[in-house]
Amino acid sequence: MSLIQQIQTFLVAQLGPMGPLLVIGGLGLAMILVTLPALLRQRDDPLDRLKAQNARETRGETPDATTDRLRAAPSGADKLQRYATFLEPQNAEEYSAVRLRLMQAGYRSRNAVRIYHFTQFALGIAALLGGLVWALSRGEASTQDMITATLIPAAIGYMGPKYWVTRRREARRQQITDGFPDSLDMMLVCVEAGQSLDQSIIRVSHELRAGYPDLAFEYSQVAHEMKAGKDKTLVLRDLAERCDVVDISSFVTVLVQSQQFGTSIADALRVFSAEMRDKRVMRAEEKANTLPTKMTLATMMLTVPPLLIILIGPSLYDIYVTLGGGASGN
Repeated sequence: MSLIQQIQTFLVAQLGPMGPLLVIGGLGLAMILVTLPALLRQRDDPLDRLKAQNARETRGETPDATTDRLRAAPSGADKLQRYATFLEPQNAEEYSAVRLRLMQAGYRSRNAVRIYHFTQFALGIAALLGGLVWALSRGEASTQDMITATLIPAAIGYMGPKYWVTRRREARRQQITDGFPDSLDMMLVCVEAGQSLDQSIIRVSHELRAGYPDLAFEYSQVAHEMKAGKDKTLVLRDLAERCDVVDISSFVTVLVQSQQFGTSIADALRVFSAEMRDKRVMRAEEKANTLPTKMTLATMMLTVPPLLIILIGPSLYDIYVTLGGGASGN
């Protein structure tokens, strides 16, 4: 028997009929993981280096300052720059959608998309290898068990970051929704006291920082963009897009229409804040009305079985004793 046939027989005995195929697939995956960093490494273009040098000379940067900047240790996110073509979507629309979803979840860094995809890839590979090691450590395992033990953990590891971002996004939206009526009341007080809309937004962002930090950050972002000279309509629309809350979208529409038609902002805020307070009361009443329905199942499961045991249990025991005694007498 040749050496190849001996190896094949050993693999079939250890891993089942699909053993050789699994080993070949594992070796192929290992080779891909080894060669992938080298393939994705981006080489510096001489033209880009020349442009960077001209830009430094235009800024008046000295050679010593350039050397110090180049010697600075790169951060963890900068280390992923060479793998940007693999870790970031190349489609502009897909990239914008992922970045917007991460911003709505509270991840606003420049490298958030890259870190997000790297986390998905790393957790998926780690879960796949962990499941493979666990399946091999059990000894004799069928092909179906091997596939189940590797693919399911890999899918869970890959989808874990997406689930986490979705939960963070929903929690952030709920926090913004809870704090928005209070922020409108504060803004109305500031506007009626004589402050402009920009000054009132800055004041509200300072006041809400302790109770609702996410909403306070969004207001401070609006204030900074207005100070930078960005168009107010675009700033407000960006606020509605970042928050992804229906109430804030309606608020932005009210402010834009008030600015376009020249109506009083104080009157618009007064009407809208009263509507938001009524809406918050309605949401609380809705939750209170759905509470009995949600408690019905738990009440039945925790109350009916003990009650049946107490009422019917003694009778069943007497019947059992009577039938048992009659059978023994016969």
